[in-house]
Amino acid sequence: MNPAAELLVDDPIWLILIKVVVIFAIPIVVTILMIWAERRIIGRMQQRPGPNRAGPFGILQSLADALKLAFKEDIRPAMADKWVYFLAPILAAIPALLAMAVIPLGGEVTIFGERTVLQVAEVPAGVLVVLACASVGVYGILLAGWASGSPYPLFGALRSAAQVISYEIAMGLAIVSVVFYAGSLSTSQIVEAQMQQGWFAILLFPSFLIYLVSMIGETNRAPFDLPEAESELVGGFHTEYSSLKFAMFFLAEYVNMVTVSALATTMFLGGWAAPWPLSQIGDGVLNTGWWPLLWFALKLAACLFLFIWVRAALPRFRYDQFMHLGWKVLVPFALGWFVLVAAIRVLRNSEGVSPMHIMIVLGVLLVIVVAGSFLIPDRAAPQDEGPPVSGSGYPLPPLDLKVPDVPVRRSVSATSGDEPAGVSGGTRRGATRSVGKADDSASSAPASSPKEGGDGTV
Repeated sequence: MNPAAELLVDDPIWLILIKVVVIFAIPIVVTILMIWAERRIIGRMQQRPGPNRAGPFGILQSLADALKLAFKEDIRPAMADKWVYFLAPILAAIPALLAMAVIPLGGEVTIFGERTVLQVAEVPAGVLVVLACASVGVYGILLAGWASGSPYPLFGALRSAAQVISYEIAMGLAIVSVVFYAGSLSTSQIVEAQMQQGWFAILLFPSFLIYLVSMIGETNRAPFDLPEAESELVGGFHTEYSSLKFAMFFLAEYVNMVTVSALATTMFLGGWAAPWPLSQIGDGVLNTGWWPLLWFALKLAACLFLFIWVRAALPRFRYDQFMHLGWKVLVPFALGWFVLVAAIRVLRNSEGVSPMHIMIVLGVLLVIVVAGSFLIPDRAAPQDEGPPVSGSGYPLPPLDLKVPDVPVRRSVSATSGDEPAGVSGGTRRGATRSVGKADDSASSAPASSPKEGGDGTV
């Protein structure tokens, strides 16, 4: 049992309840601030003010939106499955809140005379708990799409299921590399390992990069927000939801962002430990007391800012591009990187193998890969079967384009001005031209007899 687990075992019930309330309140408060910050930051990036009316700097705008949603009419489609329809938003929001229980927010502190750590629960497989809670949340989205009784929500739900499965594999492989390097699945032990060896974001930078891409895809955020793409699915899986149930889905999305950002901070950014220059001050005094909570909050804010930045900078992917990135780029790269990390760890633990030997082997492998990339023949460029271009590289109509003549249409009436109902102006003009030609060709023909119409018509 590690020191954090020993302290948590002795926590009284009232302290556990305080921790539970706080750990549930933190994601909700951060969500309110995150919505406001996202609208303000993206507004600045797009040279507009953003919300600036409700409260100082518009900070109460999120609260006003929440109250508006609470008092809106709650509508349920007639074809919806009632109980599953109501259960889906809850199933989407609760697992994300539960995942925060195993995230260490700080080290040892004293609360009302009781020594404890800033963590609700310490389990030997804390990383698996977070991954399990993140994967259960997709059931809420899937059930919401199925229970709505509408095709667009169902399409969005199926997209979300495929998306989560695809990107959880890459995320799991990135985290396995960290677990292998730290030698533990415990979140607190991973933080301790980084305090001794350095941030895994630097030591295992490819794993960190894979995790960042995967966490954006896992949370259905832009540019990977395919399950709720309004351009082709109206609103996605929550199209038929309104009022508080829609707010629950909104809350679940942002709480999931907080959860995966907290996990990124714990797994790659040293957790609650102070950054390197500050950690050396006063023999590590900034890693004691309540200081670690500040460092954790700053790292969490940096990860959340990445969500905002990516949303403002990148357009939405096509679904085939999105799945190609997950299955053909991230998963093979993460698997290869994990094999490489495992090989390096085995060589380092072997006797008679020095770091110089490892560097030589890696250098030889790098030369082989680079040489192989030059030896691979280039793929033949496909034949361009697009529209003809004229001048520039953009498809333009040819400069010698000629509009074809209007085809001559057969006349309905030779001489009368009467025309059947529904004959358009173009038909009338065509009929006039054909009548003129008929008069020229029949100028020498005898007049029609009264039996053919009385008024001269045929």
